[in-house]
Amino acid sequence: MLESIVVVGGGTSGWMTASYLSAAFGDRISITVVESDRVATIGVGEATFSTVRHFFAYLGLDERDWMPACNATYKLGIRFEDWRAPGHHFYHPFERQRIVDGFPLPDWWLSRAARTDEGSGDRPVGRFDEECFLVGTLCDNHRSPRHLDGSLFEGDLGRRTDPSPGRSTLAEQNTQFPYAYHFDAALLAGYLRDHAVARGVRHVVDDVLHVAQDERGWITHLTTGSSGDLSGDLFVDCTGFRGLLINQALGEPFESYQRNLPNDSAVALRVPVDTERRGLRPCTTATARAAGWIWTIPLYDRIGTGYVYARDYSSPEEAERTLRAFVGPAADDLEANHIRMRIGRSRRSWVNNCVAVGLASGFVEPLESTGIFFIQHGVEQLVKHFPDARWRPGLRDAYNRLVNRCMDGVREFLVLHYYAAARADNAYWKDTKTRPIPDSLAERVEQWRTKLPHAESIYPHYHGFEAYSYVCMLLGLGGIPLSPSPGLALLDPTAARREFRLLAAQAAELKRSLPSQYAYFSQFH
Repeated sequence: MLESIVVVGGGTSGWMTASYLSAAFGDRISITVVESDRVATIGVGEATFSTVRHFFAYLGLDERDWMPACNATYKLGIRFEDWRAPGHHFYHPFERQRIVDGFPLPDWWLSRAARTDEGSGDRPVGRFDEECFLVGTLCDNHRSPRHLDGSLFEGDLGRRTDPSPGRSTLAEQNTQFPYAYHFDAALLAGYLRDHAVARGVRHVVDDVLHVAQDERGWITHLTTGSSGDLSGDLFVDCTGFRGLLINQALGEPFESYQRNLPNDSAVALRVPVDTERRGLRPCTTATARAAGWIWTIPLYDRIGTGYVYARDYSSPEEAERTLRAFVGPAADDLEANHIRMRIGRSRRSWVNNCVAVGLASGFVEPLESTGIFFIQHGVEQLVKHFPDARWRPGLRDAYNRLVNRCMDGVREFLVLHYYAAARADNAYWKDTKTRPIPDSLAERVEQWRTKLPHAESIYPHYHGFEAYSYVCMLLGLGGIPLSPSPGLALLDPTAARREFRLLAAQAAELKRSLPSQYAYFSQFH
């Protein structure tokens, strides 16, 4: 059996990896994290999606402990602003579709929309995200998904879970009202570091000067500046875009996604705000701009914001001016952090006895908050495919296949965001309609024009997104004409109308009964 793992690089990626491996293997294998105190982390505020709750549950961490320590808040979805047209917004919620007579509620909504002028007798059709989901109402009104006693709304009016945030089983989490988190990435890395070290992970603060390899190209040890040689059986590359082990030492090629996704840069600000006065909207906001989009991540003590853009359409100086103008006077005198992004993935994330996790493995721009998801998926699959002394290639090949398919699927989903956006008011947004898209996506779009996405018509391999996510993007972005399923016109709509009324009543009750997100978290600060 393998006896030792060396994780190169700290930050969110390194400490998520080390803490998860430690939780999985305990003291049956030694884990060392070596990180330089001269390499700054990229994260200025991270957004996630709901699968991340499984990560914290696996570690046994309680939200009431780690969230205040990381200035974390809840996230119920993403609010897209100005992607269809200036002034328009919609939500991509963490909320599965309701099914009525075999059809998801958005299908019924689209059918009602198509029949509005045909004397159907329905009331005027509103926004799909308000009429088909609860999350839009909660986000608009800054509501927490938990009551002040910690109980969690499950989806049926009046039902609550036990007040034990972060302690539910994975089976329970699959039935609960889903949410994710926003957090300060640096604070979370520090929290996980302390958690992992307290459970036996060795922490070495030093620079890696040399990566030693044997005649096969396998890594034997790392030479550090002052801590001597660090030997290991398995090495995990968490060195970010540098890919110190996987790309530089082992020479694994990097496959770019730039042909499909041109955004290659970002500029970010940490903006102090009075959150009591401003409130905490429980969602990430993605606001379209002339050469990309701006993220807004509400943390308990500040706003994390940044402009993701393509250098082919904007200079870094112009991008910074755009971001500062968007933030307003609060941006005065704040230091901007400029980031060059490497969009794509390593051809293989596991080569010889090295596994890349996080940015060294791959990255697709942060539009759907997949950075943390890729870390979590990578380390979960590493545990499931963990090698022994025989180093059977089937485990490595299966791991690489799953990781590659996951990233390729996210790429396809993000390409859809731009291709399907109705906005086309400058060269950047016009080019999103003519830029090459994956052949498989083009085929699927043709299917979706006459039948909204379902489980069998979306990207077929696991990539974190379900059919409802594709449905929400198509209905919200508005750039692809959609037709309702013809069969709905022949069905009795009574049950669907009843479900629309029930959902509206539930939304009103939750707006009344749930506390604001600020009120919920202020009791812990």
